[in-house]
Amino acid sequence: MGVGRVKPGPPPFSPSLQQWVVNNHMSNIKSINHIAIVVDDIDSALLFWRDALGLQLSYVEDVPDQNSVVAFLPSGEAEIELVKPTTEDSGVARYLRKRGPGLHHICFEVEDIDETLERLKAHGVILINEEPTIGTGGKKIAFIHPKSTQGVLLELYELTDAEPEIRLRRARELADRVMARGQTAVSAAWDFLRNLRNGGDLPPERQN
Repeated sequence: MGVGRVKPGPPPFSPSLQQWVVNNHMSNIKSINHIAIVVDDIDSALLFWRDALGLQLSYVEDVPDQNSVVAFLPSGEAEIELVKPTTEDSGVARYLRKRGPGLHHICFEVEDIDETLERLKAHGVILINEEPTIGTGGKKIAFIHPKSTQGVLLELYELTDAEPEIRLRRARELADRVMARGQTAVSAAWDFLRNLRNGGDLPPERQN
């Protein structure tokens, strides 16, 4: 009578037991990196997360490839991310219209994202990204479908050497745009004031 094959394990009390456990059962997950909350207005959201709750605003980053602006508020070794869509047709914008402001996803930092994705595939997990893409700051990311996680969108993240440089460049680009808008507003204000001084924009009854 045949006997089915059983996956071999370490012999009892073997010195290789610890290494076998490490190789076969150790998680590739390092920590929770951030919790993302989608908002319709970052300034309004900061009234709670920064002003009332007391979290410190670390920085704000424009993410053109994801059509969003993200505000980062560290808490311990993790962060709260406030995500505001910048277009009407992005995935985040559709999510906001359908569900309103609230939890968008939880992100786990991993040692090796490619290895993690292969392991998830082997377990039949439904992946939104079967290959990593580049996310905020240049990190490698991939999303796991909520159908496999009891309804929660999960993100996987692997730090890359390029992340600090990309974050700095995006912060500078955002600052340049803000300054450009500010300079445009100042210029418009000066034009308005000059018109008032010259009576150019005043109604006829108030120009005398």
